[in-house]
Amino acid sequence: MKKIILVLLLIVCSYSCNFDSSSKKSTLEISTTEKPGLKHADGFEIRHFKALDLLEITNPWPKADKTYKYALLTKENAAKTTLNKDEFDAIITVPIQSIVVTSTTHIPALELLGVEQTLIGFPGTNYISSEKTRTRIDNGSVRELGKNEGINTEVLLELRPDVVVAFGVDGTNKSMETIEKAGITVIYNGDWVEKSPLAKAEWIKFFGALYDKENEARTLFNQIEEDYSEAKSIAAKATSKPTVLCGAMYKDVWYLPNGTSSEAQFLHDANVNYLWSDTKETGSIALSFETVFDKAKDAKFWLSPSYYTSYHALEKANSHYTQFEAFQNKNIFTFSNTTGKTGGVTYYELGTARPDLVLKDMIKICHPELLPHYKTTFFKPLD
Repeated sequence: MKKIILVLLLIVCSYSCNFDSSSKKSTLEISTTEKPGLKHADGFEIRHFKALDLLEITNPWPKADKTYKYALLTKENAAKTTLNKDEFDAIITVPIQSIVVTSTTHIPALELLGVEQTLIGFPGTNYISSEKTRTRIDNGSVRELGKNEGINTEVLLELRPDVVVAFGVDGTNKSMETIEKAGITVIYNGDWVEKSPLAKAEWIKFFGALYDKENEARTLFNQIEEDYSEAKSIAAKATSKPTVLCGAMYKDVWYLPNGTSSEAQFLHDANVNYLWSDTKETGSIALSFETVFDKAKDAKFWLSPSYYTSYHALEKANSHYTQFEAFQNKNIFTFSNTTGKTGGVTYYELGTARPDLVLKDMIKICHPELLPHYKTTFFKPLD
């Protein structure tokens, strides 16, 4: 009799153990039909499964060594799905109802998707230029959260958004650590790390996933991509490639975009001769004034001269700037003069989401005959 009982116990134990093992089986093993993936962006990925979508952030900052995984479930699926929390950095019910973002580059994505009403806080609201979001700031719907590097965690914890979309240079942010410990999901957005204008713009699909608006995000991006490609094709018809200089001095160093940067990609697609297009440095190129002058003194155009907004300001900062041909011929153009009501530079907000407009600006400046009726959105002649 004891032997029979022992055998029965072993059978029950075996069944129980096997059942427990299968119950912990990853939900991610059961995949549905894949939707079209990303075309340009490298820093994130969206994968589709039977019960959920998986948002993976693979490159939130340079040289990131971890992939962050977020399970996105609709309310219906959340109610009937049990997940192993250890598989994910967070489990999020979509569409999210409230959000805090920390970069002006995030604002246009919310507005393009028609979900700007979910924004409830932002660090440095004066930097926001959009009239639509400024109205919400002015009526108190969007709270001021101080500075991004020292965000007001007390106010943020009071707001308790569903998600905080942050950005970071190395993953070390004490404010965000405090927020996560309080049970609020923090996701790092790495649009700024991308190497091409269209890759940066494709991060609208990141927000589309959070709001269960992936189809809308895809349609919006496809239109931007199409408009960008059309502008690039127009630029290819130019019969000449004018030389272009960028940047300006900061203290004793002249910083310019390297040849693999998104800024250099704009110049390439605008069909101009950017004088440092063949450089491969990581980050900006740092050169002496003499080195830049020797190579670019006769450049026809000078774009984005740092934060300078007028010829007077340039000359006051360094009288040697006046020796450049672009200075003498008044062929310097900047986006620093295009600002919102409270002084926020529009380019730093909308430029990432709308690379097609940035490219058209450059074509209009360098090949005005190709876009005779176009008015620039960001770049204006230096005052």
